[in-house]
Amino acid sequence: MSTSPLTVALDLASCAVPALPLRARKLPIGNCPACRDNACGGRPNMKSAGACACPAPCHGWAAATTDAAVLTSLPWAGAWREARAVAYHPGGAGLTVVDLDNADAVTWARESLPATRTVPTTRGEHWIYQGFMQSANSVRPGVDIKSRMQYARWLGPGAGRMTVLPSVVLALIVKEETTPSPGEVVSSLPQRATWDRTVANGCRHTERYVRTGLDRGLAMVRSRAESGAGSQAFGVARFLGAQHAQCPGPCGLDVIGWEIIAAAVSVGVPETYAHRAVANGLNTCGERAA
Repeated sequence: MSTSPLTVALDLASCAVPALPLRARKLPIGNCPACRDNACGGRPNMKSAGACACPAPCHGWAAATTDAAVLTSLPWAGAWREARAVAYHPGGAGLTVVDLDNADAVTWARESLPATRTVPTTRGEHWIYQGFMQSANSVRPGVDIKSRMQYARWLGPGAGRMTVLPSVVLALIVKEETTPSPGEVVSSLPQRATWDRTVANGCRHTERYVRTGLDRGLAMVRSRAESGAGSQAFGVARFLGAQHAQCPGPCGLDVIGWEIIAAAVSVGVPETYAHRAVANGLNTCGERAA
């Protein structure tokens, strides 16, 4: 006798794993009219800040919840009738899924990654690690990283002992790149807001404390004009992110991250690398993303 998607979701929620319904073709439930195209601003911690309080399961992974009252609420009832499977938000559960999409990718993982809990999939395997990081697709042939701001289809608990997220998986996203020599063309960034208390109403630190630390960090990044600015940006992001690990949030870390990225780009770090380095630095600390 098959178990209903709602029952599976409630079981996951009881284990502190945020769950959501999936419709056909492993897709999340579509946004309601009020939330379509993120007109509402999105839920907290999405790529663009917002404060959507829609009671329906809008916004894909961001709707995943461990609240049984929400999962069984009337606004979710239609979604469960439509559901063909269940997904979960790995980052919200403090996990990272290395999605291996074919036999070659599985062979690579067995040769290159520390053993951990594995879950068979239709075409390959999910390797699940304890700890979360930035998500990314196609980090190598047939390999995706699903953690923050992503969902993964629930295919069962898997087998094996779950191990701590290793540096080799983090390195699939952040790769060392040196600052280019003077004269090389790098991207420039448009002017963006700077950090202040208006973007951090859940931060437990004073504005002066945060701003002083950030300014010192930015100066350290800019001082590495010859080489190493990308690595310095990673270190600054990791240090500043750790300061907010115990804050209730939001702390405006997206704005802090943007300032660090801009500083790195200003001394020649390629924009794509600056984004990766800063995101990984913040994620390594287990910070609150808002």
